[in-house]
Amino acid sequence: MKVKIRKGDKVEIISGSEEDQGERGEVIKVLPEENRVVVQGVNMRTKHQRQVQAKGRTLSPGLVRFEAPVSIANVMLVCPTCGKATRVAIRRDGDTSVRVCKRCKAELDK
Repeated sequence: MKVKIRKGDKVEIISGSEEDQGERGEVIKVLPEENRVVVQGVNMRTKHQRQVQAKGRTLSPGLVRFEAPVSIANVMLVCPTCGKATRVAIRRDGDTSVRVCKRCKAELDK
């Protein structure tokens, strides 16, 4: 199935962990094979990094915080026109296809 969310879109978390629910952020990366997206500042994880030397440089040890992927089913696109979380429709005009907000019918691709 085609992914209707793209890199750079603003999305809202609609389900998942209680601390992330209702959060809004920008999509950093889309993983269509896994049906997941990485959202800035959401689903933060901590990794304990040990000191490693690779290719002549040293990675410093310590705690590394990073955003983990979230399922696409748990996010909803935020319409830039009406500012609400909405579903996305695809309108086809000849050869081109445009994403459209289901609430206010505004075009999302400009």
